[in-house]
Amino acid sequence: MKRFEITAADEGVRLNRYLEKNVPGLGLSALHKFLRTKRIKRNGKRCEASDRLNAGDVLELYIPEEFLAQPKKQPAFMRASKKLDILFEDENVAILYKPAGLLAHEDAREFSDTLINRFLRHLYEKGEYLPDSGAAFTPALCNRIDRGTEGIVLAAKNAPAAAALNEIIKLRQIEKKYLCVTVSPPPKDGVYTAYLRKEETDKKAVVKPHDFTGAKEIRTGFQLLDKREDGLCLVQAQLFTGRTHQIRAHLAFFGAPILGDAKYGRPGINRKFGETHQLLCSYSVRFVLENTTQELLRYLDGREFKYDKIDFVKRYFPSVGKQR
Repeated sequence: MKRFEITAADEGVRLNRYLEKNVPGLGLSALHKFLRTKRIKRNGKRCEASDRLNAGDVLELYIPEEFLAQPKKQPAFMRASKKLDILFEDENVAILYKPAGLLAHEDAREFSDTLINRFLRHLYEKGEYLPDSGAAFTPALCNRIDRGTEGIVLAAKNAPAAAALNEIIKLRQIEKKYLCVTVSPPPKDGVYTAYLRKEETDKKAVVKPHDFTGAKEIRTGFQLLDKREDGLCLVQAQLFTGRTHQIRAHLAFFGAPILGDAKYGRPGINRKFGETHQLLCSYSVRFVLENTTQELLRYLDGREFKYDKIDFVKRYFPSVGKQR
């Protein structure tokens, strides 16, 4: 039996409103049933949902414990979409695909539907992540890509896997390849070195052929895969260093910006083709772990994972898209 004594603060409140607040597990139909069967009493007598309460009234509920239990609060990440493309998953890691436009983590504008929250929801619904269990580690993304860029993101499901993945990434033991559409031909196939500095004022990277104050060396490989009559090119890029906006800024430096890139591209051409975000996809990761000390993920050595359903490739280079 559950007992409530009404205070002056709830003087005049309808009985049903009071119980909705204080017994949230009690639904409307159950409330009326228990009132009808006299299992909810006011001052020892039968009562109605519409009764107005007085200070000093005593409510007695002779109802099953299951209705009295406080419902668990749903985790915030359950508001994220269930849509999640998983290229690989085991007990340690997951290799995810992030669509263009989706944030990897929340920012000031988007709190709920992010890649990490979709991943947490996926694990929660599988029973692999229980935020109320007391575990200190929360599954995490170990790399991120820009909101407007699509492609592969690596995630760790436990603390040892996170430590291993972070070291593997830091030691550049993962080969990353990207596909993009440029508005003009890139330089001749090869690996190019330049220097990049991110400007804090406009969050834009400046690239120059020589070293300069605050700059860091970048090395990017480019390979022309196809070219259209209107000048658009399908280019594969490979990162040998990992700097902010490296591929986007390096291609713009060569006069071959990515189609749709609002920060480094050509607005007129972007409008002509109706593209509002950069056509850039991190489509391949390959683990090269011969010298790693991270034995936990040794089984990934030599494995390559690819995302081959790239919409912009199919739209602009359909013959290449069919081969992929």
